[in-house]
Amino acid sequence: MLDYCIRAAGPDDIDGARAVMLDTVYRDFRTGYVPRWHGDVIDPAAAYLAPARHTLLVALDPADGTVVATAALDSRGPVHPPNPRDLAERYPSGETAQLRRVYVRPAHRRRGLARVLVAELLAFAAADGGYRAVYLHTDPAVPGAEAFWRSLGKVVHDERDDPGGGQGIVHFQLAMER
Repeated sequence: MLDYCIRAAGPDDIDGARAVMLDTVYRDFRTGYVPRWHGDVIDPAAAYLAPARHTLLVALDPADGTVVATAALDSRGPVHPPNPRDLAERYPSGETAQLRRVYVRPAHRRRGLARVLVAELLAFAAADGGYRAVYLHTDPAVPGAEAFWRSLGKVVHDERDDPGGGQGIVHFQLAMER
């Protein structure tokens, strides 16, 4: 990994973080901005900087200091619907650290940034003391996403196995750093 600066985002990082997130939902997910899914993307400061148990990390390009990767954690578990009811019950809000917005700009991928960001989020969750589980979900249609998360955690529900395929989302639990 190059000499990236990884830190908790501050107010000066918000515009760069939002740009990485929006570029990702348009380019990689091909959904564009969907308000019911991406409200935190429009106002990451309110979603991740203000609440004490939430965080947003950024990685800065060593060449120019721009934000090239993001990773966030909040205390909201998966909601039913659209997620399966058993997951909402198993990972309740307040007790669940949910990883979100682990995004790396294409030119900076395959350098270990996402792995380092996730390790920092897991350490943050463990230090909080109030989380009993770390949860995330991913869209397996995004190239590399499913393999990356399988290398770090265990699948707790694969919607592709549901009758009708659900939303096609794969849900994971990761071990907290202790």
